[in-house]
Amino acid sequence: MSSQATCRVADPRTDAEIAALAAQRATIAAIEKELWAGGLNESLLVSYQAAFRQLELLKSEQHHQGYGARDRRHKFVIVIPVADRPQHLQACLGSLLEQCQAFGYGGMSNGAYRKITVLIADDSRNASSIAWHRELARYFSRHGLATIHFGPAEQLELLQSLTANNQPAPALARILGACTPGADGNFGHKGQAVMRNIAYLKLNEMAAHEPDQQLLFYSVDSDQEFKVKVATAQGDKEVCAVNFFHYLDEIFTQTDAEVLTGKVVGDPPVSPAVMAGNFMEDVIVFLRQMADGNPDCACRHHQADPHSEGEAAYHDMADLFGFKAAAAAYRYRCTLAGAHSEADCFAHFAHRLGSFFYGEHPTRVSHYVYSDTLRTVQAARTVYAGNYVFRPSGLKYFIPFAALRLRMSGPTLGRIVKSEIGARFVSANLPMLHKRTVHSTGQAEFRPGVQANAGAIDLHDEFERQFHGDVMLFSIERLAADGFPLQVPATAVIAATLEAVREDMQQKYNAQHADILDKLGRLRTLLDDPAHWWNQPATQTAAVDAFRVFVANVTHNFGADSPCYERINSSPNWDKWRPNLFDAIVSYPADSAAWLMQLASAHSQPV
Repeated sequence: MSSQATCRVADPRTDAEIAALAAQRATIAAIEKELWAGGLNESLLVSYQAAFRQLELLKSEQHHQGYGARDRRHKFVIVIPVADRPQHLQACLGSLLEQCQAFGYGGMSNGAYRKITVLIADDSRNASSIAWHRELARYFSRHGLATIHFGPAEQLELLQSLTANNQPAPALARILGACTPGADGNFGHKGQAVMRNIAYLKLNEMAAHEPDQQLLFYSVDSDQEFKVKVATAQGDKEVCAVNFFHYLDEIFTQTDAEVLTGKVVGDPPVSPAVMAGNFMEDVIVFLRQMADGNPDCACRHHQADPHSEGEAAYHDMADLFGFKAAAAAYRYRCTLAGAHSEADCFAHFAHRLGSFFYGEHPTRVSHYVYSDTLRTVQAARTVYAGNYVFRPSGLKYFIPFAALRLRMSGPTLGRIVKSEIGARFVSANLPMLHKRTVHSTGQAEFRPGVQANAGAIDLHDEFERQFHGDVMLFSIERLAADGFPLQVPATAVIAATLEAVREDMQQKYNAQHADILDKLGRLRTLLDDPAHWWNQPATQTAAVDAFRVFVANVTHNFGADSPCYERINSSPNWDKWRPNLFDAIVSYPADSAAWLMQLASAHSQPV
């Protein structure tokens, strides 16, 4: 990775001051090495965090001696789109405050962290959620996190101002959506892509008002936390063990990266639409293990799965992304604490099954594996929209095709960014903790495309957006190989690419459908076998009922009469989708030009 070609001013610090900082960085490196030697050594975590705070203290002392005025470390603006998720948002902001308290990046001034600002981009429809989110902004601001609540009223005000900047809003409709409230007057649930793009206009205004700041914009999701999940012999730990801001500042200081993406640990970042096959195989293996055991004996399910972590292990079609599919099922690792039996584990797992439809994958949880962060920086191709960082110049990369509300918009953006800036688009081992559901309910507070009614769950909307999101993603990938968007192919080439990719996706999805049908049959046979102990008198009625609800929901969404597969195989339905996808691709260069004009207009206004 090449270094930035910037002109450096003379360093005003004394040799002793420079040596003190170098010594403290060496201390941090030594503790970090021991912290992760052979896995997490949790006893060193407090010392590790304290070593970073000591580094900040040294910097602060130099600040008071005059050096601080030239402290060019990056200031972070963290943008969090949220829609009716106050509990998720509270956990996210709580983890951010914990991160700041633990590592102290940038130090404090007047009771606030100097180099951290939060922008809550509120896409809620529920007035009580909006009020709760606004109060969270006030609460965390009082506790040191400068937090701005960017609510629907403020969003409308900003959008209505676009015409005053000689850029009529309709020219940006594919990026920003309708820019007007719905028939009921509500301006919520525009979708994460549209909400992010509107928020990026706000970020652009902020950049225009802070031209002297070294800004980095950090996009995260409300159901993520500034922690990592680590597998230990005692079970999974969720720990504040990565100094995100310190290492991001180093990467963006030492390289010419323009956009950086991390990943997530914990729950997968994909839809249940593309995880059902793998999960059912794991559930089948779990039932077989249970059938061979004694319900009254101690639980045997606390050993870590022998599989290595592997990329995209949760994805039914991992080969689409260049990863090798898992050759065998993954074993469930029980999360119950204290003494308990096989029957207890069976019941606990049964009542976790419903969370799958909200995005959990209890058998294929991903974990953080330490490596020297700077050494992990490498060229990237996929943006994780809930964990990526970019310079103000990266604002030109809006979330593409936002008004279509497709899934896979982050990976699609990644292909475009890679095509345009190549090695200046990077990834690093800086994953965030991802929690799809709220612990108290096992469900998401709000998840678009998932309809639940008295235990019955319908995924057809999310499934359809996932399928056509895949069609768009891999169409863009093929077009980008020939230079798109810098070079726009003939419209006939775009149309033919969409058709070819759609046929490929149909074949893969239908092959997966056949596999799921086979697994459904095997799962029902195992579950209903009267010889198995859970079907013996009355002891496991609730757990078996939970399994049957799971099977019923899988059958509805992935079975022989699935509305999900009916929609993606419907020619009339494709006739509705095709022109929308086609027009979005053909229009992308014009949309991008309109977006750049809008960004520039904010910087042309008096500050």
